[in-house]
Amino acid sequence: MTSPTPIAVTGATGAVGARVAQQLHDAGVPLRLVVRDASRAPRWEGGAAVEVVEASYGDSAAVRRALEGIELAFMVSAAESADRVAEHAAFIESARASGVGHLVYTSFFGAAPDAVFTLGRDHYATEQLLRASGLGFTALRDNFYADFLPMLAGEDGVIRGPARDGRVAAVARADVADAAVAVLRELHAAAAGASGGGAGAGTISPHVGAVYELTGPEALTLAEVAGIVSELGGRGPVVFHDETIDEAYASRASYGAPPWQLDAWVSTYTAIATGELARVTPDVERLTGHPPRSLRDLLAAAAGPAR
Repeated sequence: MTSPTPIAVTGATGAVGARVAQQLHDAGVPLRLVVRDASRAPRWEGGAAVEVVEASYGDSAAVRRALEGIELAFMVSAAESADRVAEHAAFIESARASGVGHLVYTSFFGAAPDAVFTLGRDHYATEQLLRASGLGFTALRDNFYADFLPMLAGEDGVIRGPARDGRVAAVARADVADAAVAVLRELHAAAAGASGGGAGAGTISPHVGAVYELTGPEALTLAEVAGIVSELGGRGPVVFHDETIDEAYASRASYGAPPWQLDAWVSTYTAIATGELARVTPDVERLTGHPPRSLRDLLAAAAGPAR
């Protein structure tokens, strides 16, 4: 038996949300894609029903309409901005008002009120909002994306930042999507059992209130990242330069970014330096049944078969 209601997937035009939507559709799960621009939403021929609705997190009326009748939703964190927590708060309240029962939220590894990575504080605040909302929730605390690490190198092939010899257990976006799909499918099946009185009816999913920390299989220094990207990235030599904090702010000042964004950029590296992102966890394999992908795996797959 399947639940009569679809799973709502936000961020379905993004890297993680699109993967989640694709896998759920392939598994025959009915979906409601909540996107800002319906023209960019993925489309499939045949299979389970797919609805596409437009809503941005800050538009409470649109979100309430988009989530009407939804029991389970995948909440991808909003784009980085000075107002992100306010957007999250509006979305969570709209979800509650619409009768949503459970949100699966993409949080950040080590989310805390005093996280060195300044945007980790936004994720902590959002988790607190979820706890206070009365909704069921699951937090997927993603480490930095391994897919992003090669992009840290500038056009000159240098990764610059005050990371010292700290390590980062970066996670592949594909593994985050796989973990989210595993959680969503189990919650969806549990809801179907409860509504139909079948096996599992009346039981509480272990994902309710759970916080999972999603990492890759190893913790790398940025010097090691540079070595792997040099070997497999297809762009020539890449090296790591350990800036001071003052140098980091100065080298980014020319972009004209607001102070909150400069702090986020620099604290990407200082969070690595302090060891906040170094811990490797088993949660990807626990949820998905397969080991997490390494940076080397990602780059080798992107390069294609050897010739």
